[in-house]
Amino acid sequence: MKTSDFHYDLPQELIAQAPLPERSASRLLHVPPGDACFADLHVRDLPSLLRAGDLLVFNDTKVIPARLFGAKATGGRVEILIERLLPGNEARAQLGVSKPPQPGSRIALDAGGEAEVLARFDDGFWQLRFQVEGPLEAWLQHAGQLPLPPYIERRPDAADAERYQTVFARETGAVAAPTAGLHFDEPLLAALRERGVQTGHVTLHVGAGTFQPVRVDDVHNHRMHSEWINVGAELVSQVRRTRAAGGRVIAVGTTVVRALESALVDGELRPFAGDTSIFIFPGYRIRSIDALMTNFHLPESTLLMLVSAFAGKQRMFAAYEHAVRERYRFFSYGDAMLLWPGEGESGSGDLR
Repeated sequence: MKTSDFHYDLPQELIAQAPLPERSASRLLHVPPGDACFADLHVRDLPSLLRAGDLLVFNDTKVIPARLFGAKATGGRVEILIERLLPGNEARAQLGVSKPPQPGSRIALDAGGEAEVLARFDDGFWQLRFQVEGPLEAWLQHAGQLPLPPYIERRPDAADAERYQTVFARETGAVAAPTAGLHFDEPLLAALRERGVQTGHVTLHVGAGTFQPVRVDDVHNHRMHSEWINVGAELVSQVRRTRAAGGRVIAVGTTVVRALESALVDGELRPFAGDTSIFIFPGYRIRSIDALMTNFHLPESTLLMLVSAFAGKQRMFAAYEHAVRERYRFFSYGDAMLLWPGEGESGSGDLR
């Protein structure tokens, strides 16, 4: 299986550069199982596709202002994208710099203070220690810049501070939003409650590695970056009650799928907190969910591979072809799909 097998052509103008004024006004492509026809709907129509007793699972991670700028002692400019906050005002980060700094060197930060370079890892990430006023997480709230994805070709503005967060974000630690959740607003959540649809939460702190391309030709040789997850006991109980009552579990976003699949033990969901580097691609049988709501993903990306594993590659690419033809908006601030599992999608995946 080649990375190039997951390529598709996307007109540049279909990449959403800003959110719509209303979260739930985004379009929703309904992709039923089998050969049933696609339906062009809107996210606000989601309650009509679900039934009482179903469980929607959200990722409640909260995006931190993780992008910083500074300069080396030599004057060379440095862009810092924090991947993960660590104890002692340290962080794991990506550095955008013309010449890599040496361990022990310091970066003067434009927002004040400095960062000491501690180490560079084989995966290209760096470990930094920050000398700033107060705890790093609190300092970033006023000193950092929201890390919009690289395909959004503008600087973040005041509106992004609200719109690049879900309305249920509560656990600080992500450097990218769980974008399927961005479509939900209070009126939609109220409509779902009225329908009898339940909601639950997991946490997966999306890391900077989510923007890294697959750099190998053979998909099996790709190694995922590690991300921290928490699948709590309450969510596990909700899933069990839903299943016992005949309800369906619907993941809102690929991050939820990765969290739930990582918490399976012998096919049963168990509470789990820790790191995951699970890589889901066709041949892996996703067992933890019955449906998936997700945005449209980049060509040749691991997320496109994941949704292809769930709905079937042929079915998925037909849906993407339909979306391009119908001028859907793509990626983080774009439209969404509701997917049901493809027939015969089974096998074993790669958990590292």
